[in-house]
Amino acid sequence: MNPIPIRPLPTLAPAALRSPLPARWRVSWLFAAPHRLGFFAASLMLATSSLWWAAMLLARAFGVAPAWAVSAPAAHALLMCFGFMPLFIAGFLFTAGPKWLGLPEVAARSLRVPVLLMLVGWAVTLTGVHLSALLAAAGIALVAGGWTALCLKFVALLRRSPVPDRVHATLVAAACGVGALALWTAALSLLIGSELLLRSATQVGLWCFAASVFAVVSHRMIPFFSASALPLLDAWRPMWLLWVMVAVLWLQAPLAVAELWAWPLPGALRWAQVAVDAPAAVLLLWLALRWGLVQSLKIRLLAMLHGGFLWLGIALALFALSNALMALTADQVSLGLAPLHAMTMGYLGATLFAMATRVSSGHGGRPLAADNIAWLLYWVLQTAVVLRVIAALWPALTLPITLLAVLVWSVATVGWALRYGSWFGRPRADNRPG
Repeated sequence: MNPIPIRPLPTLAPAALRSPLPARWRVSWLFAAPHRLGFFAASLMLATSSLWWAAMLLARAFGVAPAWAVSAPAAHALLMCFGFMPLFIAGFLFTAGPKWLGLPEVAARSLRVPVLLMLVGWAVTLTGVHLSALLAAAGIALVAGGWTALCLKFVALLRRSPVPDRVHATLVAAACGVGALALWTAALSLLIGSELLLRSATQVGLWCFAASVFAVVSHRMIPFFSASALPLLDAWRPMWLLWVMVAVLWLQAPLAVAELWAWPLPGALRWAQVAVDAPAAVLLLWLALRWGLVQSLKIRLLAMLHGGFLWLGIALALFALSNALMALTADQVSLGLAPLHAMTMGYLGATLFAMATRVSSGHGGRPLAADNIAWLLYWVLQTAVVLRVIAALWPALTLPITLLAVLVWSVATVGWALRYGSWFGRPRADNRPG
């Protein structure tokens, strides 16, 4: 029997034993797709605004009094409402919008000037809220100019669309237009020194712009994603439901503004808010179940989206309860800022995390799923929401729990910005264009 020759294994060079290094992060990759540019700018603002507010609260906790040219609550509300939300919305709209409207993709480079204008505007505004209200007004004017340009660009897409069903896109465009008007009003209020007008503009921006855009996108996307991932569910989204959701949110703005301006008949105003919010809360909590909240728990990325939407029903229920308590006690008892933070941090924050994570993964050439890092960041954010709601409901410990909530929120938002911001400046994982 002839012996079988044994061939030695080929020797591997040291470089072959190492995993390939990720591509170098480059600014040029931000212009490869609209979501890259919009989300990167938004994540930068999200992290900055979180760290800024955490620093302000820490300074107060240690007895340091930062200089304020604009009141701290008004500056905080302005930045949290308009600082990062419009940029995330822009990244989503110019990615998904052309598909909704049956149009070719939008070049990210066509968005660079408005986005840069908004970033510069926020840098000026953040300086101005501490040093000069006029400087803050100039900064918000820059932000308003950039956002107005993006709105007009989306309206131009809407007008060119050959698709017969443009209801969702039209409602989003209308809400974005209101957001632009709210920003211009905020700039005017800072110019003339009217905090009441500034807070009113922020309330209109919150309900008629940010919350309305999220509600329209929720109506269009949650049933679609759920039915795609869970075959036993149907993509149930009647149009009457869309109109009810938007109407309820738009009604919040005049009620909130009326409260700010202390219009007469406060008791009647409270009961009017209860009459709007209580049935809406019941409808939306039922809708969360109808859209597959329980079934979605099997799929992390889908559960993240459903978990965000659940907060909308919870927030309206808290608003209804708080206003009922105020009506019954002559404004002596309420739930404080718990309903507002359930709405902003809960519905808007958690939904933002879910949707931005989904778009970043899918359009980044990665699996359309929430890995352990995304899942952890999402639950850190949810922890921050719960802590902030508890802080509002527990007056004796409001300050320490609020500070803890802000620090936890900052961990989630900065963690998300670092993780996904590193993706936006590199090629897709699957080496496809975009």
